[in-house]
Amino acid sequence: MKIGLQIPSFTWPGGPEKIGFKLAEIAHNAEDAGFASLWVMDHFFQIGGVGPVENEMLESYSALAYLAGITKKARLGTMVTGAVYRHPGVLIKAVTTLDVLSGGRAYLGIGAAWNEQEALSLGIPFPPVKERFERLEETLQIALQMWSGKQDPYVGKYYQLQRTLNSPQVLSKPHPPILIGGMGEKKTLRLVAKYADACNLFARPGLDIVQAKLEILKKHCAEVGRDYNEIEKTTLGTILLAPDNSTAQSVIELCRAQAKIGVQHAIFNMPNVSEIKPLEIFGREIIPVVADL
Repeated sequence: MKIGLQIPSFTWPGGPEKIGFKLAEIAHNAEDAGFASLWVMDHFFQIGGVGPVENEMLESYSALAYLAGITKKARLGTMVTGAVYRHPGVLIKAVTTLDVLSGGRAYLGIGAAWNEQEALSLGIPFPPVKERFERLEETLQIALQMWSGKQDPYVGKYYQLQRTLNSPQVLSKPHPPILIGGMGEKKTLRLVAKYADACNLFARPGLDIVQAKLEILKKHCAEVGRDYNEIEKTTLGTILLAPDNSTAQSVIELCRAQAKIGVQHAIFNMPNVSEIKPLEIFGREIIPVVADL
């Protein structure tokens, strides 16, 4: 099993002038510890459950570009991009740039978007959910066309591209893995089956829910003629390594339980990650143990 690190908060001691230093410190220690991937949220305002809306939030692709320059091994992506936040052609250029500058380490993490408050606050159109999913599917089609090398026009219901030129082309082969985040059974998981290389499910509802969602994904794969085993199964959860909270052993047991139902890549955020010690515990006591699951 691979272990990933999501960094959802940048509100650390020292204020904004220390964010770059601390982010670099976290990234360096995460790579040294053996984390396979680093992720940031694609939000413009902080989200409930992590902190007040006014807390510091970095633009995701600028932050990932910074991480690309200071890391060497970990894959990099958003957990996950809101499809309606950027024009698809511009988004694919951003992910392509990340892939090229990182030496072929980019993911395209994407979903239909849900945070209406931040979108409307910054003047980003936020259509109804049905349209957001239709736009997500067109974005996925555009990504695959741009990464295929084809330069034909793309004519969709919402997006029309005269020439899908993408130069330089991505280094990842055949393209950066497309990861779709979300638990929706009828739309999200069906889009995973049709287009994605990876899915991401929330670990919080419990393993029984995760397992049920994977069974639904398996059915969608059968319906569209997709090999279920081609899709990387990932989860996102929160771990607090601290007294009276999670221990290294409890994280190992969680990873073992997830691996038994087919999860291959467990991604965690850690509220106390800025202390660095949790990363060291993962590197010393957890990642080597779960590597063969």
